[in-house]
Amino acid sequence: MSSSQAPEDQQGGGDPPGDLRSVLVTSVLNLEPLDEDLFRGRHYWVPTTQRLFGGQIVGQALVAAAKSVSEDVHVHSLHCYFVRTGDPKVPVLYQVERTRTGTSFSVRSVKAVQHGQPIFICQASFQQSQPSPLQHQFSMPAVPPPEELLDHEALIDQYLRDPNLQEMYRVGLNRIAAKEVPIEIKLVNPPILSQLQSKEPKQMFWVRARGHIGEGDMKMHCCVAAYISDYAFLGTALLPHQWQCNVHFMVSLDHSMWFHNPFRADHWMLYECESPWAGGSRGLVQGRLWRRDGILAVSCAQEGVIRVKSRVSESKL
Repeated sequence: MSSSQAPEDQQGGGDPPGDLRSVLVTSVLNLEPLDEDLFRGRHYWVPTTQRLFGGQIVGQALVAAAKSVSEDVHVHSLHCYFVRTGDPKVPVLYQVERTRTGTSFSVRSVKAVQHGQPIFICQASFQQSQPSPLQHQFSMPAVPPPEELLDHEALIDQYLRDPNLQEMYRVGLNRIAAKEVPIEIKLVNPPILSQLQSKEPKQMFWVRARGHIGEGDMKMHCCVAAYISDYAFLGTALLPHQWQCNVHFMVSLDHSMWFHNPFRADHWMLYECESPWAGGSRGLVQGRLWRRDGILAVSCAQEGVIRVKSRVSESKL
């Protein structure tokens, strides 16, 4: 799946410490070929919901699609639907259809199958590099660099040391801390659990893959970004309501990505997430992944089912 190299000097941030290869490359996104355009993927990390992580399925599907195109084309977009709940107890089969191979653009359709039924469908479009004088982008938000922020583990530890932390949050945080997630996260404005209040449906955090991927090929960095993009994404729609409602059911319905500029997924990128709308038991979220040098690397969008129950205040009488 080799192609043009990801940027080294432009993005900055340096390599993660140590020489360990990222488990996202060696395990999660390392598909087993079974036949032409047929692959098997296995699971590394399963969320507390005991459903397959959507980012894993998106990332593995993009790996499968990328193996069916030439080295000189690069993914520029993908559009996916989650049609059934994934079973974490069995592998996933990925069937690739070479929908179109053109001079400038090529399209691949991928179906993820478990128990003989599709659980996920995806179309990915690849493009030959075509320079253009027509260029613009938004400006990256001004935020503290990741070196000045607590990582996810340190932040959870800080929360757990608060003697006034409610037991319901303590249980949830311990459950999160016990999971070995293959990505690193640093929240820009972490919530203060002792001062519960609703927030705007916006959040930002620095994110990168754990371990070393290296310059490598750009297709693999895009596959890793696809995995990363689904983490905590839909939860952005809950931020204005999380203190008034208990989540009864929340799953992704669809997921789209547009790849704009080369990047390294093992270097820190700022994930800017916002939810412009929620209603009808659904929530819409949009996101942008920024390189540290202010270049917009990836745009994302997702809609999901969010079913909640209003919290009933305990009577003091």
